[in-house]
Amino acid sequence: MSYLLWKTLVLSPVVLGVTVLVSARAMAAEVASSFEDTKVKSAQIEAPIASNASIFIPIEQPKVNQQLIAQKTEDNKVLEQVNRYSSEGKSQNSLSQVTSVSQFSDVQPTDWAFQALQSLVERYGCIAGYPNGTYRGNRALTRYEFAAGLNACLDRVNELIATATADLVSKQDLATLQRLQEEYSAELATLRGRVDAVEARTAELEANQFSTTTKLVGEAVFAVTDIFGGTTGDVNNTVFQDRVRLDLQTSFTGRDVLHTRLAAGNAQAFTQVGAGGAAIDTVEGTQTFQVGSTGNNGVIIDWLAYYVPIGPVQAYFAATGGIHSDYVATNNPYFEDFDGGNGALSTFASESPIYRIGGGAGAALTLPFGKGGSFLQSSSLTVGYLASNANNPGPSQGLLEGNYAALGQLNFSVGDRLAIAATYVHGYHGAGGGNLFDAGSGLAGTNRVVGTGQANTLLNASSSNSYGVSAAFRPSDKLSISGFVSYHDISGVGAGDDYEAWSYGLGVALPDFGKRGNVLGIFAGAEPYSFNRGGVFAGTGNDIPYHFEGFYKYRLSDNISITPGVIWLTSPGQNSDNDDAIIGTLRTTFTF
Repeated sequence: MSYLLWKTLVLSPVVLGVTVLVSARAMAAEVASSFEDTKVKSAQIEAPIASNASIFIPIEQPKVNQQLIAQKTEDNKVLEQVNRYSSEGKSQNSLSQVTSVSQFSDVQPTDWAFQALQSLVERYGCIAGYPNGTYRGNRALTRYEFAAGLNACLDRVNELIATATADLVSKQDLATLQRLQEEYSAELATLRGRVDAVEARTAELEANQFSTTTKLVGEAVFAVTDIFGGTTGDVNNTVFQDRVRLDLQTSFTGRDVLHTRLAAGNAQAFTQVGAGGAAIDTVEGTQTFQVGSTGNNGVIIDWLAYYVPIGPVQAYFAATGGIHSDYVATNNPYFEDFDGGNGALSTFASESPIYRIGGGAGAALTLPFGKGGSFLQSSSLTVGYLASNANNPGPSQGLLEGNYAALGQLNFSVGDRLAIAATYVHGYHGAGGGNLFDAGSGLAGTNRVVGTGQANTLLNASSSNSYGVSAAFRPSDKLSISGFVSYHDISGVGAGDDYEAWSYGLGVALPDFGKRGNVLGIFAGAEPYSFNRGGVFAGTGNDIPYHFEGFYKYRLSDNISITPGVIWLTSPGQNSDNDDAIIGTLRTTFTF
């Protein structure tokens, strides 16, 4: 066989050209068939990252499920293949015959195949190029390109036969070519079958693809949950709740991402009742799937944001539903999932409460600085501004006159296993009161997502200055330790409106515990609390409300996980007279 091939290559450069083209087409078919055989995997979309956190820590992509999203999904690769394939043969990419190798702008005399290409072009006219003067020799052949090149060579063979130029093409050459065709008939048949299969799949994708620029990432959460403990357990029943998010992710350049997310749900937090039978003013134990729920499964656009790099700077723009953790690193891997269904159970364990101050519409920038290779790795500075009532043109409303929160954070990577962040948030909360940790509910909003009533409630217009430190340490691939501390200083216009609040927490996560993709997480700390507030809060309690949480995310498949977990709350409402509360949850998450 090797003797036959060698003899053929010696006999005729024309046969050489055909052989090279057939071999290249076979390689192209192998590349295409790899798309046929490759299993679609969960990965992270190619999107601007929020910070330069150390590479050992799972980079927190903006509000996108981390099991589904990476640099590019295999689905995107297939769609790119479809787009390239569908564009082949069109006027702008059509092949044209060339008469000199010098016509190719991307072919140099130093190229290893230059002489062979020169011979095929100038002696036999067997090579076609692109109208823009390129040959594109480093990319796999498409069917169009192979057909064009093969047709040129066969036309040349027929021409030589017709002119009976015996010294160029002999009967022995033609017999050798026929033997080659017979020898490789089985391979060629298989190759044709693979090409036909790829073409059929390509045609189906072209006919049914939603968009060439947009992909859909979805998440559905089903949760059975109950609360136990004294009167609190008596007034609540076991519930079955749900929340669904459909995120349309659009990229216009391959580096930017526009998120248009639809959400619906019926989840709501439990009511906690004190020893006297009165409801406790607290939202401790609120779970992530209960955030953003419409309560009646009504569909809303709960997030509309755009990420785009501007030079070295990563920019973030939110039109609605923006929160600080969208664009800044929270340093809480395996617990943070942007209130999705694959991280911690509670809003408290998922991220520091400092990121829950304000939200809505605005912009943020992350500027990298420093150099890698030293003890202090690449670092970054993040600044952001979110206004809660940016769309309202009324008095004391709008982008600049209404409620807002401005954030600044320094992000550091120390070595290759430690990430640290120092955070400052200045908030303004207008007349009518509201809540400190409202995630952007706005002027006089009633929404709160973490902490006690004493730490949340703003009776009048107030300003807040919050300071926080967070860190994540990963001593090994099977262990992650993270934690935070935040301090909040609130100044109001009314008597007794000034107060201070604290919060802190520490989490330990064991990734791949028992099975790849599983996570065992334990978190403990104190939800936001405030001591010695006067007025309506006098005598409500000065005990620290501790929060203990444990969960085990078990991945049934790439798209389904089940997470049983328990939340234990001591001294709810900052009052040890209130019975401890225990929340048990079985959460099932579907990602697609």
